[in-house]
Amino acid sequence: MRYPTILKAQAASVASTAIDFMVTIGCVEGLHAWYLLATVLGNAAGGTTNFYLGRHYVFRAPKQGAPAQGVRYFIVWLGSMALNAAGVCLFTQLLHLNYVYSKAAVSLLVGVGFNYFLQLHFVFKKP
Repeated sequence: MRYPTILKAQAASVASTAIDFMVTIGCVEGLHAWYLLATVLGNAAGGTTNFYLGRHYVFRAPKQGAPAQGVRYFIVWLGSMALNAAGVCLFTQLLHLNYVYSKAAVSLLVGVGFNYFLQLHFVFKKP
């Protein structure tokens, strides 16, 4: 059965987000790291997972040059990381939400509204 790209992207996003959250929560709760640093580290781990899944499973683009895709992905990832960090900071500091709830809300907004479309039309765009 063939699933639409957006459904595969959401499945990859769920897996990547699970890695992201495990690293974030592990850093804060286990290592007592600052929640914002933990957010960035979690985002890096989730981003690495998402690049691999996007390249091989979601967009099926392993024949395209990995270095070029990696550079494009890194650019998008930097924007995503900045939006995630700013959003988590905003929700946590101004709205006084727990960092986990803040991260969940912001991750969803950034994942659907920013990451998916840029990966589809820029990072893994078919020639």
